[in-house]
Amino acid sequence: MSPGSKRSLLRDILLQLPFMLWLTVLWMLLWHQFTPLALLTGILVAIFVTRVFRLPTVELVGRVNPWYALVFVVLFLGAVVMGAISVTIQVFDFRRQPGAAIVEIPLRYADDIVTTHVAVTASLIPGSLVVESDRNRRILYLHVIGVHSRADVDDFRDEVLRWERRIVRAVGTPQQYRALKADELRLASSAQASMTDAGNGDAPSDRSEPKEASDESAPHCDHGGVRHRRAAVRDPHRARTVDPRPHGRVGRAADRGDVRAGRRYGHQRAHP
Repeated sequence: MSPGSKRSLLRDILLQLPFMLWLTVLWMLLWHQFTPLALLTGILVAIFVTRVFRLPTVELVGRVNPWYALVFVVLFLGAVVMGAISVTIQVFDFRRQPGAAIVEIPLRYADDIVTTHVAVTASLIPGSLVVESDRNRRILYLHVIGVHSRADVDDFRDEVLRWERRIVRAVGTPQQYRALKADELRLASSAQASMTDAGNGDAPSDRSEPKEASDESAPHCDHGGVRHRRAAVRDPHRARTVDPRPHGRVGRAADRGDVRAGRRYGHQRAHP
């Protein structure tokens, strides 16, 4: 055996050592015996299981943030209590059946160990249970009760993703933690930019510029192929449109009408 193979085997054994110890303790608990014979048989069973039924190696990082771990424990205990109360209310509510759904939850930062933590956390909270896990695509499928609409499904998915972020803050790898912080900073900057844009858009303008009337919106006359703008002028004595140009058609007609009106007026004054 080459030195490289020996180092690889030793590293594999060290990585599997916590799992082997857990299997040994589990074996002794199943037999209710804490004797040297139970310890020896437990070690042999653990070696057999880890070497024959070999699973992908899970590397334990060893990073634990005490503050975020404490926050996770407190929030988890609160979620367990609230979930138990919610399930009890739904069971004894005879007015309607509690809705149920299979919810697909794509994880964002999870590796094998974080996926396991998220799945166990979601399953221990009353009201949800993991039914399938897609290891290649990092997707969990959970059976959930108490959902009646699409909004309820989205709220439950967001809640599971919040548990994933809490687990990453508590025991995630440095790479996962940096990716989480980068996403949080990006979301915060985008939210601030949107708020700034909204504030600028809602601010009232200091002055309002008058709008100029376009040639197409104003009435016009056509004389000799030239388009002239005609102002709509109201005569206080006659309810008709008067062309301001003195030699326009409407102007000449108005002059003739004034002359005829004057003649009639003079005739009436001359011959009462």
